[in-house]
Amino acid sequence: MTAAHEHQVQLRWSDPDSLGHVNHARALSLLEDARLAMGDGAPGRPGLILARLEVDYLRQLYYRTGERLCVRSVVTRLGTKSFTVRQELVQDDAVAIRADVVMVLFDFATDTSRAMAEAERQYWSRFLES
Repeated sequence: MTAAHEHQVQLRWSDPDSLGHVNHARALSLLEDARLAMGDGAPGRPGLILARLEVDYLRQLYYRTGERLCVRSVVTRLGTKSFTVRQELVQDDAVAIRADVVMVLFDFATDTSRAMAEAERQYWSRFLES
């Protein structure tokens, strides 16, 4: 059975900009935290690099003291050497940020991409969107 990975993130006092909403670059670090948590325990680590990041900022994200937000992540594509993760950051029951992230399996010794091992495919398949 597949399931989305859900990770709670904490906004920080330093995240908002002078307009009062969370700065777009700061929000990306929240998505990164969720991806790292999603990959915790994955075989082959370290061995992933981010190759593409496509982000839609759908609504403003606001800092509120003590508020924890959920980042929902699913794998939308499993390739031979890469996979795509769709992430959604939700505030007030609405998606504020949606990102599609292409992660490439990478061999740092040879400085090249590499094929996904079967154990890695099994690990990431459990998050595969049906």
